[in-house]
Amino acid sequence: MSAAPPGPAFSVHDVPFSTYGSWFGISPVLAEKTRAEDLHLVSHQNGMHAVLSLVPLDPATGERAEALVEATPGLLSWTGKGGRVGLAYESPNTVRVYGERLGLRVTAAARTLTPFSGTYFYRDPVDDAHIFTSYETGRRYRITVLSGTVAEVSGAQTLGADDRGLMVTASTDGSWEVAVEELDSARQPYRPSAAFGEVVQAARQSFAEFVNAVAPWRSSDTPAAELAAYVVWSATVRPAGLVTRPAVLMSKHWMDKVWSWDHCFNALALAPGHPQLAWDQFSLPFDHQDETGALPDSVTHSEVLYNFVKPPIHGWALGHLRRRLPKPPSRAQLADVYARLARWTDFWLTARCAPGADLPHYQHGNDSGWDNATTFDPERVVVTADLAAFLTLQLRELADLADELEQPDDARRWTRTADATQAAMLDTLWTGDRFVARSADGSDTWSSASLLDLMPIALGEYLPEDISAVLARRIEAHLTPYGLATELPTSPHYLPDGYWRGPIWAPATVLVEDGLRRGGHHRLADEISARFRALCEKHGFAENFDALTGTGLRDRAYTWTASSYLLLAEAHVHRHSSRSRT
Repeated sequence: MSAAPPGPAFSVHDVPFSTYGSWFGISPVLAEKTRAEDLHLVSHQNGMHAVLSLVPLDPATGERAEALVEATPGLLSWTGKGGRVGLAYESPNTVRVYGERLGLRVTAAARTLTPFSGTYFYRDPVDDAHIFTSYETGRRYRITVLSGTVAEVSGAQTLGADDRGLMVTASTDGSWEVAVEELDSARQPYRPSAAFGEVVQAARQSFAEFVNAVAPWRSSDTPAAELAAYVVWSATVRPAGLVTRPAVLMSKHWMDKVWSWDHCFNALALAPGHPQLAWDQFSLPFDHQDETGALPDSVTHSEVLYNFVKPPIHGWALGHLRRRLPKPPSRAQLADVYARLARWTDFWLTARCAPGADLPHYQHGNDSGWDNATTFDPERVVVTADLAAFLTLQLRELADLADELEQPDDARRWTRTADATQAAMLDTLWTGDRFVARSADGSDTWSSASLLDLMPIALGEYLPEDISAVLARRIEAHLTPYGLATELPTSPHYLPDGYWRGPIWAPATVLVEDGLRRGGHHRLADEISARFRALCEKHGFAENFDALTGTGLRDRAYTWTASSYLLLAEAHVHRHSSRSRT
């Protein structure tokens, strides 16, 4: 095996250290707005739970050692005065930890054990390993000492409140090593199959193969591509619980779910290099489609939520996905996705259309994905133009699929419905200079300073040119030096950290950029792409960003942001290459 490069360095305060397929990561982030001084093993089975604290030790005093924490895709390290500790993933459920002249204390993050919560700790007489069993994750964590000395054990078999864990220090050669495993109930005693250095190199090689597949086009013009790929790679989990396929979580921080529109952007970024993984991302929420055709709001290890839905951008996404896959989907795949997409569309045309209504409605801002956008301030159960536009695109994609599947009657029906939906949107929601929202229960209409009101630009080439031009001008007013503010910064409702009331978001950026480009507004699309790419290159891949400073907000390792960067960066490279050839 050739030596793989170490990959991009990153801060574990922003991006958890993890690996493809694993349900746990190593991070100081224990929950939203909760950070620890030391790194923890944080599992995402049954939710986000800090299970084990990992503390480097001064072997002379047994006290916490001051150490610099550094991370690259294959190796996490603590470097202290005169010593170091390294951690690497051997497999998705096993990490190896190696130390020289520094010790390590591994303790349960939860000090209190009750009959229903906390972590129990004991030594297993079968293999002399030390076991932590966590009520919160429902899993066990086995520590096997491969070399070195167990200098201290505390809290074994104790109940109630106590410190539970062990201290590992060096033997005579100055080094030690342990394996830490996340397992269900039992497993054969751990036996190492490779030296620690080989484990590190294999982990680096795995990431190198992934990034070379996902971003073979990367260059000095796209300096954040490798870190974006790492964010996606490290947030991918193997099938488990209610997650039916390999899944890219939104994050291995607290946003550890698959929401039913976020997944589309991850699918698109993965499509050229990892087509099966991309197809799995698109398909996963459809595995939980209910009897009405609705997709769940979100899916994670141990829960599927249906209390809200997400917007029907799936037709738009599927059209792009099919064009980006290196090999067209098989007829069986097309037939399956056609049936699923048809049911999702029928949900909006029936369950979300009031009697006699021409257009569907949202029941809450959460249904739109723009949870608290100012469009929803007057009322929450509303008819909006973005919904009509997305549904129109989905209907047109269904018509194309029906044509390919040789179902001409269906193709004509979907086309008629698409035309009628777009006509109703223009007739009832377009005022001549803007789109308005309308009460689903009456005739009241209103407009807002939210970018959501301008999202019909996603229709691209299907929009009348005069309307497209007006929307483009209004969109440009939302453009700050860092990207598209979701609320006009001049609005009295603008908030720097207001979620959808100001901050820059990746999905809105991609949808608007694509619609503008398809509508012929290339200059503005180029500018939006350039500013968003520069934002990510400087401030990383946060859930959203302060529109006036660029500062990353909320969850700092968000995969749809990373995937959106990859999409825009790839397209930029291809456009630049094409122009250079011309």
